[in-house]
Order: sequence, then C-alpha cells, then structure tokens
Amino acid sequence: MGRVVFIGAGPGAADLITLRGARVLAQAEVVLFDALTDPALREFAPNANWVHVGKRGFADSTGQATINALLVRHAREAGLVVRLKGGDPSIFGRLEEELEALAAAGIACEVVPGVTAALAAAAETRRPLTRRGTGRSVTLATAMTREGALQVGTKGRHADTEVFYMAGRQLAALAQRLHKAGWAADTPVSVVSRAGWPDALASAHSIATLGQATVLHSGRPTVVTVGAGAAAVSRTRSESPLLEAGQEPEETLSA
Repeated sequence: MGRVVFIGAGPGAADLITLRGARVLAQAEVVLFDALTDPALREFAPNANWVHVGKRGFADSTGQATINALLVRHAREAGLVVRLKGGDPSIFGRLEEELEALAAAGIACEVVPGVTAALAAAAETRRPLTRRGTGRSVTLATAMTREGALQVGTKGRHADTEVFYMAGRQLAALAQRLHKAGWAADTPVSVVSRAGWPDALASAHSIATLGQATVLHSGRPTVVTVGAGAAAVSRTRSESPLLEAGQEPEETLSA
C-alpha cells in the first residue's frame, strides 16, 4: 500500500510550485494532474506515469468519482502517488472529496500547499489584498454555481476585499449583483486572467465599468478582486499600469 501526496502546483508557470512540492513531485511514481497545471512540471518527474484527470470550467473531462477511484487504485499499486492540483489544493480544489475517498480506503496522505490564483492576481497587479486600516478582511468565493447561476450578493457584502474565482463569464451581471449587495458604483475592481502565467492580462475598473472587461478576458481563467485590495497603490518606476476600462492591451503589457 502506497501513499498519496496532494501538491499545489500554483496558478500558472511551473516555477510557482513550492520547493517542498517540487521535491516530493520528483519522487512520484504516478502523477494525477489537473488541466491547468503547467506541462513543464513533467520535468520534475520525467519517469513517473502521468495521468490526466483535469476539469475545465463546469464541464468535467474526468468525473470526480473516477478521480477518487484512480487515486485509490494507483495508491494500492505504487509507492508514492502525487495528486497535482492547480493553485492550492484547499482552495476550490474539491480536496475534501478526495481525502474522504482515501480515508475510506485506509490510504495515508499528505497535503503540500500551493499559491492560489487570488495571490497570483494580487502579485501581478501589485495591489495587496490586505491594506493597513482599510483592508483587514478578505473573502474567496466562486462567482457562479455549477449550474452557471450567479451566487454573488445574496447575503450582502462579506469583507473589505472580495475575490471571485471563475468569474469571467458574466462580468456585467456580476457588477449588477455587487451593486445590489451594497458596493458603490465607484468601488475599484481588478480583473486578472491567467494569473501566474507569462501571458497574464490585468485591467482596472470600477463596478460601474466592470462589464467592459468581458472582451479582454473572454475565454481565459479569470479572477475578479473587489474593494480595498483592488485599489491602486502609489506607482513606482518599475510598475506597469493596469489597463483602464476600454483600453486595448499593448503587446508588451502583462499587468
């Protein structure tokens, strides 16, 4: 009987994995990996059996029950199985279901944390999620249910900064729901797609202009940050400005 280690691969490029994650990955005999993990991570474990178990959006290419069964089966056949998840395993990674499956089968496991997309988006834009005196609380939420219905604003505002994952499909509708939840129309909003990748795009908006981000970020994994953590800080010489609402991206602009 082997064991399973869940590793957070980070939100984008391979070098965002942690040192611990890379070290454990290099020892893996089998790697079950998500769709959005960087293919370059294969270089850490070139001799392992890599098994794709990814999902994209709300359409499963691999069902959760199948993933659970594969984890149990490979753990019984191999010494070390790595479940490589994009971002951090504990943030919208359905980690609980896989832990339960392993526990039911009596298989030992470990979790190695990773960088989640909200942190990569904050780094990309140089807009800290927390701010002394104005941004003391942060929430992480999915913008939509599995059925595609917006679930934002049903219980009002939750924190000084709210971050919404998987938010790119209905940005105009998201803006309306945020306004109904109590956010002012001029509240700053930062939108980042493919955070953590070399081709990341970031744009600055208010809730009133959030819908204008739809075309720029269409078809890309998108994180929306609202409130204190989306406000611009004092510019430095090395800082590239975010795209303002309605502005076209330049070829060399990544943030």
